[in-house]
Amino acid sequence: MGRLDVEGNKNAALPLLAACLLTDAPCELTNVPRIKDVQVMAELLQGLGASVDGIGTSRLRVQCDKVSGDEPDRRLVGRLRGSVLLCGPLLARCGRVRLAPPGGDFPARRTLSAHLQALGAMGVRRREDTAADYVLEAPGGLVPASVYLEEASVTGTETALLAAAAAPGESEIRHAACEPHVVELCEFLTQMGAEVEGAGTPTIRVSGGARLAGAQHRLSGDYIEAGSWAVVAAVTGGELEVCGARAADLEPITTILRHMQVDCDVDAHRLRVRPSSPVAIRQITTAPWPGFPSDMVSLISVLATQATGRTLVHDWMYELRLFALEQLSGMGANLFLCDPHRMIVNGPTRLTGRTLDSRDLRSGMALIAAALAATGTSRIQPLETVERGYAQLVERLRALGAQIDVEQS
Repeated sequence: MGRLDVEGNKNAALPLLAACLLTDAPCELTNVPRIKDVQVMAELLQGLGASVDGIGTSRLRVQCDKVSGDEPDRRLVGRLRGSVLLCGPLLARCGRVRLAPPGGDFPARRTLSAHLQALGAMGVRRREDTAADYVLEAPGGLVPASVYLEEASVTGTETALLAAAAAPGESEIRHAACEPHVVELCEFLTQMGAEVEGAGTPTIRVSGGARLAGAQHRLSGDYIEAGSWAVVAAVTGGELEVCGARAADLEPITTILRHMQVDCDVDAHRLRVRPSSPVAIRQITTAPWPGFPSDMVSLISVLATQATGRTLVHDWMYELRLFALEQLSGMGANLFLCDPHRMIVNGPTRLTGRTLDSRDLRSGMALIAAALAATGTSRIQPLETVERGYAQLVERLRALGAQIDVEQS
């Protein structure tokens, strides 16, 4: 049986790092994932005047005595969608921020509307001096607000939380996201001195404006990473033990795996997957927490190619995510893309290797899983896309028995 440990939750690390800008005191984060996205966020903080020690390790120490500018590095912003999380802290400390269009995965529906809505309610105005950049100003400072988010956006909720922690008074965020990483941000802000109630529910109340102190926090294990490795084991008929993620966080994923008759069990911080003969289920639909996460839809679609029967995969949350999986047809998969949100997969099919394009983080990992299940050789590029969210990817795959060569550019 193979074994690996997942590191901290990527989707918690980025907002926690942004929160460190809310104080001039030192903060320390441990169990930080050693991934590209975290490195980019750390470099963004450094560019704004913060000292960041431990980049490339699982322990980061951040302190920002003085903010040296209100415009995060455009080149780095273009590589990281999570850079939008810097807006609230910069508005709190500078009263202004100029943000280039954030990059990362396919933009799809992932606009900044929820962020702008929350910030607008808190006294922030967008200056329309350019077509592309987001120039935001809070000349009177951030003000507390009661806001109903247009959608339960995770990063939109986090932007609202970061701003509310700095706004003097009581704020209420309704239709808030409930994901575990949102809860982690609430816990961190509480340690810093903000009063936060309702974490993990659709209504969060924040009493902000106090001088925030430094804090220490150990990140919880990344349940999306753990679920990804579980699918890799399932599609290859392997046996794997994945440690580090909480059972409660894994439940939306393991419920679907069991429904597909993948032999798996989970205890407090350990997920075991054994060789199985997966079967199709009528429909898999993504949903906000605690539903099946959209970040897993690409991987579960690859598993469906190896399951007996027909599965309808429905990701109503984001366009284009399923489009990246059309490449599976060239590997021999029997699938039909109904529209940008729905795909019918018939299995099992024998996959054969081919050249693949890792167009976004999660579909890239899904294509790696497909390549491992396929006969012959596959060439997947760019690898850096997947390394944005999976630490030591090549080393871990090799340790589990995969035959991988990395071409030098």
